[in-house]
Order: sequence, then structure tokens, then C-alpha cells
Amino acid sequence: MSAAVINPVGRAVRFYEAPIGKKAVMAITGVMLVGYVLAHMLGNLQIYSSNPNQINTYAAFLHNPASAGLLWGARTVLLLAVILHITAAVQLFFQNRAARPVGYVKKDDVPASYAARTMVWSGPIVAAFVIFHVLHLTVGAVLPLADELGPNQPNVRANVIAGFQNYGVSAFYIFAMILLCMHLYHGIWSLFQSLGVSHPRYTRGLKKASAALAILIAIGNCSIPIAVMAGWLTDK
Repeated sequence: MSAAVINPVGRAVRFYEAPIGKKAVMAITGVMLVGYVLAHMLGNLQIYSSNPNQINTYAAFLHNPASAGLLWGARTVLLLAVILHITAAVQLFFQNRAARPVGYVKKDDVPASYAARTMVWSGPIVAAFVIFHVLHLTVGAVLPLADELGPNQPNVRANVIAGFQNYGVSAFYIFAMILLCMHLYHGIWSLFQSLGVSHPRYTRGLKKASAALAILIAIGNCSIPIAVMAGWLTDK
């Protein structure tokens, strides 16, 4: 094998071994995951449609055999993105810890924010929630799922409403969404820095935009269990 083939691989490995390489991987996979979170939220918000069957129609489209290839392709890419994101984050955490075993006495920069300081545990909790969410609304291992409306047509509306009528499930969901909001705020802001989009002229604007997007996602997601518990959303 020629050096022309080996060198690019070696450079890529050396780049990843450095903190900036891991940050770049986290930034790229972060963009993918934020895009998914937004798309997932917009899909879920269809439960507010004047047509009660809208969200079920959407779910039937995703589960249609004709769409199965795209759906599983997207799931595979997202799973790889999650694995890479978590791996890079864990490795960066221990790399930074080894390089600086004694923490700073005082921190005044962005990473000193509450969102940044809770990244180390908000990430794992959100990951655990994703597993719980799949077991709950996809597998039916937490609560029984409603009968399907037809082949490849899950009754998503009934499952969501029945699930969130359980206050324990709703409380965990809302708690996870608050953590997700903090995780996204710091993650999106760090993403801009990792990609080199950082300048005093628009730093404040990027911070506000990151916070606004994270809060918008949290409000959109939290609104559904709140609406169910308040009786504003029913399966009738």
C-alpha cells in the first residue's frame, strides 16, 4: 500500500487524537442530532392538528414498506452519529481531565455556565431517556400499546395520550426535556466555536440564538405531556 494512501488515514487519526479532532466530530454529529430533534418535534406536534388522524397518517407513512428503507437508513446514520458523539465526548472529558487534574479556582468563560457544567451528566440522562422513550412508544415494554389501526399503522395518538396520562412518565419526560434544553444550549454554542464561527461581533447573537432554539425545542416537546395531563388533548 502506497504512502499516498496511508498518510491521509494517519493524518485523520492524529487529528482525531487531538482535542480539536474530537470537538470536530462532536460538532458534525451534533448538527445531525439537532436536525433530528427538530424534525422529531415537528412530527410530534402534528398531534395538535385539527385532523385527529394526522399524526397517525404521518406514522403510517414512516412505517410504510415503501419508506422502510429510508427510515432504517436514517436510524442507522443517527445511531452511528450518537455512538461517535458519545465516544468523542467521553474521550475528550478524560483527555481534558488528564491534562488538567486540578480544576481552575475561578471560571468566567462560557463553559462555566450551569449548562456546560451539567453536560457530563445531562448527556447520559438524555441518552437513557431516549432508550426509555423507544421502549415506551415503539416497543411497548413500559405500557401496553393500543391496537394498530391497520398493517404498519400504529395508533400513535392513542399511545401518546395514554402514556402521558401516567404522571410518572410525563414527569420523567419533562425532566428529560429540560436537561435536553440545557444540553442543546451549550452544545449548539460549542458547535459554533468548534467550527471556528466565533467573533466578538456576533458572539452575543449566537448565544441568544442557541438559547432560543434550545428553549423552543423544550417548549414544543414539553407542551404535549402538559396538554395531555391538563385534559386539552384527548383520544376522543
